[in-house]
Amino acid sequence: MNVKITGSGSYIPNQIVTNLDFADNQFLNEDGSPFASPNDVVAQKFKQITGIEERRYVEKNLMTSDIAFFAAQKAIEDAKIDPETLDYIILAHNFGDVKFGAIQSDAVPSLAARVKQKLKIKNPKCVAYDILFGCPGWIEGVIQANSFIKSGIAKKCLVIGAETLSRVIDPHDRDSMIYSDGAGATIIEATNEDSGILTHASATFAYNEADYLFFGNSFNKELDADVRYIKMFGRKIYEFALNEVPKAMKACLEESGIPISGVKKVLMHQANEKMDEAIVQRFYKLHDQNMPDGIMPMNIHKLGNSSVATIPTLYDLLVKNQIENQKIEKGDIIIFASVGAGMNINAIVYKV
Repeated sequence: MNVKITGSGSYIPNQIVTNLDFADNQFLNEDGSPFASPNDVVAQKFKQITGIEERRYVEKNLMTSDIAFFAAQKAIEDAKIDPETLDYIILAHNFGDVKFGAIQSDAVPSLAARVKQKLKIKNPKCVAYDILFGCPGWIEGVIQANSFIKSGIAKKCLVIGAETLSRVIDPHDRDSMIYSDGAGATIIEATNEDSGILTHASATFAYNEADYLFFGNSFNKELDADVRYIKMFGRKIYEFALNEVPKAMKACLEESGIPISGVKKVLMHQANEKMDEAIVQRFYKLHDQNMPDGIMPMNIHKLGNSSVATIPTLYDLLVKNQIENQKIEKGDIIIFASVGAGMNINAIVYKV
């Protein structure tokens, strides 16, 4: 028995926010002093480093659980299953439901339970829970679903990654330009086909690295000191990811027995174009090879970094031929890999 993705769906918000939309932001340094460069220079350098030209924000009336539900509906329809047959709903997020203009997040009841309610699933044996694992949350949810199915306690699982980071960003921090909103969902099922999850790996580096991503005060010292925003030590994350993620990917691939020449695509968490390319280049360097052209599909240029949603939305768009000059076919070997708050790392070697 193998475990595979039998359906996928995504929700890409309609509101497009370009780099030019940050022209009037008052960017500050961590100590509250004015940022040295004008905003047009900030935007230009930002695009060069991250590759991001646009990002998507949800409408004011929507929250994370809403867009998670929209993506889930599409995945269920794509897989052609009865939602009442789901054994688990696993929803990866980081900040719960945050209403527009609010200063608190809301995760009681769990967002997974809210999605189950929106799907109108009556079956009480369909267990719904949330997972907080930073940006690698969707991959970790898939790994958990795989374990449930392999152990015999489940046959079908719905795994969702959803986030509305636009609600938790500091407008005075230039890092706020990275973040976006979105949701991706997948149905994970047992299969007798020669496809699915081959190997997986996960790790948490917390001894020195736990606070590389955190909730902190605004750089604007005049704002409410009790309100927190997503913050990061970008250089530390870059160096950590470049050192650790390629090694995890290599170990996962070696366990699968697949040669690196057999890898058709690498689906990285869409965090930062420069960082993602460096990670994959290092991964190939560990095998004494150069990174092949077209190996890493990307949608960060138009969708930004939506945390747990980046990989499932990328996968959904890829399998539905909506990523320009990119496609995957039956039998292809692909690698999912991510890094994020924790600091957590994970990877999956998967046969389409």
